[in-house]
Parts: sequence; C-alpha cells; structure tokens
Amino acid sequence: MEGHAGFMASVLKGDVKSAKLEIKEGIRLIEGILIGRHYKDVPIIVQRICGICPVVHNLTAIKALEKAMGVKISQETKDLRKLLEWGQIIHSHALHLFFLSLADLLDIDNDLKVVEKYPEETKMAIKIREFGMEIVKVIGGRVIHPLTNEVGGFKKVPTKDEIKKLIEQGNEALETAEKLGAFFAQFKFPDFERETEYVCLNSGDDYAIYEGDVASNKGLHIPVEKFENNFHELQKPNEVIKRVEVKNRNVYMVGAIARVNNNSKWLTPKAELYLESLNYSLPDYNPFHNVIYQMVEVIHSIEKSLITLGLLENMNLSGAITKDYKVKEGIGVAAVEAPRGTLYYHIDLDHNGYVKNANIITPTAQSLSHLEMDIALYLNDIMDLPEEKRTQKLRGFIRAYDPCISCAVH
Repeated sequence: MEGHAGFMASVLKGDVKSAKLEIKEGIRLIEGILIGRHYKDVPIIVQRICGICPVVHNLTAIKALEKAMGVKISQETKDLRKLLEWGQIIHSHALHLFFLSLADLLDIDNDLKVVEKYPEETKMAIKIREFGMEIVKVIGGRVIHPLTNEVGGFKKVPTKDEIKKLIEQGNEALETAEKLGAFFAQFKFPDFERETEYVCLNSGDDYAIYEGDVASNKGLHIPVEKFENNFHELQKPNEVIKRVEVKNRNVYMVGAIARVNNNSKWLTPKAELYLESLNYSLPDYNPFHNVIYQMVEVIHSIEKSLITLGLLENMNLSGAITKDYKVKEGIGVAAVEAPRGTLYYHIDLDHNGYVKNANIITPTAQSLSHLEMDIALYLNDIMDLPEEKRTQKLRGFIRAYDPCISCAVH
C-alpha cells in the first residue's frame, strides 16, 4: 500500500469490541503551509502531497483557485485536464491492481514472487501503466508533478505528432488491458458484504471524474460547494488524520467501487462489456470488488482517452493556452475523482491572491471509518483461522481499499 499503517483489533471472547487502522506517519500540515502563500504556489505545493496521484491534487487546487477568482477556461483546456486525470487513473490503478493487490488474491506474501510466477502479465501491467504515465508526461510536461497545467489553462500544449503517438500507444494499451482484465476476472474474491452508502461525483450525462455534483446511492445529491455543509470532519484524540462522515447519517465509501455502482450506465462500450462479464449484481456491497472495479476503470479510462485524443488530433489547441485574467478576492470549492475517491479543496484568497485559508479532504480520510467498520465485521469470518493466515487476510482486506496514507496525513 502507499505509506505505512498498522492494524489493531480488540476481541473479547469472540466478540469484536474495536477495530482500528493505526497510521504510522506523522502529520505534514500542508494546509498550514499554504496560508500566506501566493495562489500560483498552491498547485505546485499540493501536488507534492503524493507521488502516485499528484495530478489530481494539482487539478483540484487549480479548479478551486479558478472558482475563487472567477476565471473561465476553454473546452480545450477541460479536455486536456480530463486526459491528465484519465492518465493518472490508468497509472495508479495498474500499479495497485497488479503490484499491490494481486499477491493477496494468490495468497502470495511477496509481490516479487508474483512477478516471477506471471512474467507475461507483469509486462502487460507495465505496458498499461506506461500509457497512463505517457499521457501525463505529454500533457503535463513530466510524469510526476506536472509543469504545464496552471490557473486559466496551459503553458504549453501537445503537438499533433505527440497526440498521434499517444493514440498508437493507447490502441495497444486497450488491447493489453482487455487481456489483463480476463486474467483478473478468473479470481474469486472473499464472500463478504455490508450494505453501505457510496458517494462520488455525478454529472448526469457522463462517467464523472472532472466535474459534477456530489451524489450517493442513498439519495444524496448536492452541489460540490455544499459538501462541507453536508459532511462532517472530525479528529479523534491521538490521531494525525481528520475523518469524514455524512452529517446525521453514517460512514460511507468512495473510490472505484462507488463510481461503478453509481455511474455504471455511462461506462464506455468495452468497459461495460467487461463489467457484464464479471456477472456481479449492482448495487454491489463487497468491498473486495473495489480491486476488480479498478480494472473496469482502467479499460474505461483508456477508451475515453482514445476518444478525446481522436478529437484533439484535428483541433487547434491554442485555445488552451492561458489568457490574461484578473486576480481578485474570493472563495473557491472544487472536487475531482482521484483514483481512490473524491478529492475536495476549499481555498480562500485575499484581493492580492494570497491564501487566507485552505482545507483539503482526501479520499482515504473519507473511507477510513468505513474500512474499520468493515474489518470489525469481517473479523468474525476469519477469527478461527491460524494467526498467520488471519493476518494475511486482514492485509488483503486493507489493501483492497487502496488507502493512500501520504494523502491522509497531508
């Protein structure tokens, strides 16, 4: 998993009294670092929160800043940003699917042994991941911590030759993703479920990743700006992260499993066919399936990337180059779908463009309490296993959530 965490449960005579994920990293105080900084520094600083998903921190911060100052962007800019995000999802999911979670499905204790056992599938996962990384490199300027994306647009846009090469690479990646998907479809996941609330963005006409309202399968549907009015942040004693719960309701789940459950009718054709081949019924309340739904999203993201690249190939992208805008005081709230779930930014600027206040709500902070409730219930199923086997099952459960500890302790 990304980062370091431990797990502790208290069990008395077979009754699970508590289950707790213990974060083993120190708090980083990024929000405090932002206060007093010029708005142009914000996207550069926040994308350092995570080396696996820097793009989504960069994008969400920029969106919040644009809302605070009333900056309008072109359709070309929006399309290029969506490409960046799809590339981020492809890269992150391919990493988690094969190199972090697959060992659990195979009951192997070391991912290097997986590489030895499945060399061809390893090459497939790397090939898919390289396509996602190449998108980020071409559009954003480099693979980690993009350079070209900024408030109002882009400093530099890709050439037609670069787009053409991405299309060629994407067609190969899509074919490879279908093969790797068939490989993952053969595995049986543990039979566990708990009915829950799934929360993600919903645009009403697309598989939302970049824009939309906050919606759930339990009837919630609010503008992103109302998120902090409907969700409650809390910090428990001796914890370095803030947890998030729906006000007056309960804990909830985010990520690939939430998006597929809520937005599956907007999947691309090959992703829809792959989902149907799994023979799962929606709503699906098995958190282990978050892993296979990431495979659905890999196929979907590659298809969406190819569709957008095909449109951009014949367009003049000069409209995405940043135009002049006025710096002014304001408050901006924005959200995008990170690989692990919805990421929220709230930024308050003064009239000179300096940050007065900032709040960042990450996916792992939102799903942490949900994970602990699931584990408390799951422990009843595995309590009688030998200690080594039980530990292995618990690690696999935690990894299925794909937590990002660096983001959680931002």
